[in-house]
Amino acid sequence: MSFFEKLKRGLQKTKNALFKPFAELFKSLRRIDEDLMEELEEILVCADVGATTTDEILTKLRAEIKENKIKDSEDVKASLKAIMRDMLGEGGEITFGDGMTVILVIGVNGVGKTTSIGKISYALKKQHKKVVVAAADTFRAAAIDQLNVWTDRAGVDLIKHTEGSDPAAVVFDAINAAKKRNADVLIIDTAGRLHNKKNLMNELAKIDRVITRELPDCTRDTLLVLDSTTGQNAVNQAKEFKSAADITGIVLTKLDGTAKGGIVFSIKNELDIPVKFIGVGEQIDDMEKFNADDFIDALFE
Repeated sequence: MSFFEKLKRGLQKTKNALFKPFAELFKSLRRIDEDLMEELEEILVCADVGATTTDEILTKLRAEIKENKIKDSEDVKASLKAIMRDMLGEGGEITFGDGMTVILVIGVNGVGKTTSIGKISYALKKQHKKVVVAAADTFRAAAIDQLNVWTDRAGVDLIKHTEGSDPAAVVFDAINAAKKRNADVLIIDTAGRLHNKKNLMNELAKIDRVITRELPDCTRDTLLVLDSTTGQNAVNQAKEFKSAADITGIVLTKLDGTAKGGIVFSIKNELDIPVKFIGVGEQIDDMEKFNADDFIDALFE
């Protein structure tokens, strides 16, 4: 099964919540008026697109209907689809330079951070990248053990210390190991400490200093993992993390388990952070880089 087919299957709950009502609404549409806009608003908000983003979508739709004198329901639907596609922008890629690429992965416990690292490692390995993973979430023994399982599945190297070790020390050793093994990518797991932003910032600052000292010319990405089943709470988490770290991309997990996939739009619109990876299943190959065209097509088809 292609990833697009997995994406269509994985987005079925969101599609039922968002676009099935759209289809029924447009099928019975008689007039293009404010009653239509109110119904569209209700559908978008219920799918967790968010009040602010919904308002922007409908403002643009009203303008297009007026400017282009749209009277046909299919044309309204096409305009809505185009507006939502444009809002997503481009997903963004992991940046690869001449030297090593370092990917720092952050996010609270329970969002799927560990499994995401395993899946991203596997996806990069399929691109013929040599990957090393650093188990720098040393506050939970389970985090190290779980990461060990997923890196074994992905077939990539894991550098780990014991529970309670200094995360920066793990990163230091992982960098040295990555250099010796001529790795293309070093992925660093970190502890989810959003409840104490000061500790989070201090920990990330220490890790940053080690990376800057040991890999001054590396290319960097900081990925925030969010659980899509939490809806607007995921957006709030992203806002908090954005104030503590320079986030370059979002990893959105568990899209197959929610009708709240509309948060993709509010994340991009309210935070202007690209979604780089999406997960639509439990298997190691159920995560791929985000493609806005595929995402919209999977929802509207």
